[in-house]
Amino acid sequence: MIAAHILIAEDEPKIAALLADYLRMAGYESTTVGEGDRVLAAIAAQTPDLLLLDVMLPGKDGLQILRELRQRSTLPVIMLTARADEIDRLLGLDLGADDYICKPFSPREVVARVRALLRRAAPDAAANPFTIDEAAQRIFLAGRPVALTTSEYRLLHVLMTHRGRIYSRDQLLDLMHGDLRDVTDRVVDSHIRNLRRKLEDLAPGQSYIHAVYGAGYRFEVAEG
Repeated sequence: MIAAHILIAEDEPKIAALLADYLRMAGYESTTVGEGDRVLAAIAAQTPDLLLLDVMLPGKDGLQILRELRQRSTLPVIMLTARADEIDRLLGLDLGADDYICKPFSPREVVARVRALLRRAAPDAAANPFTIDEAAQRIFLAGRPVALTTSEYRLLHVLMTHRGRIYSRDQLLDLMHGDLRDVTDRVVDSHIRNLRRKLEDLAPGQSYIHAVYGAGYRFEVAEG
């Protein structure tokens, strides 16, 4: 089995080396980048399986990097931050981070988070009947294409690629429509109803999109 490759974007050499050592002991390969301006190029050149991204990098900071990355990639990202204010944490997640860890942290905790996120990002094929053709913007369920509008594709793609994560209606609306503010969050509910119906037609009795009262929606595939 090929070891997963973790890109560590961290400008403090001691922290970067410590993370690399613990990841190596856990069976992962890693590369370190210490400057924000080099992170996206490193991702393009090395195609890592996961990015550990420090918020406070010289050059481009972590949030700017994440914003640009999410325009073209769903690479799993864990933010590393010494800034404890809640706004930065939430902003990082709203931009598309999959998880965050506050400094100082335990390297063992980082390894555990990496392992869990990689497991979610690459589920066993038998437990995940969905496949995505990003170039064609098509999604398949058990090998059969799901007939989707552009907005439905964007919505389902976001939910699928972040299984278990709860998205609010406002977050989903922004991801589907960008800066078009002449639509309401109830549009999301309409799209969800349509998606559920289309998925039910292909997989009767299965439920993939779940409402979380007072919070939003999440996507889950039942294990086994």
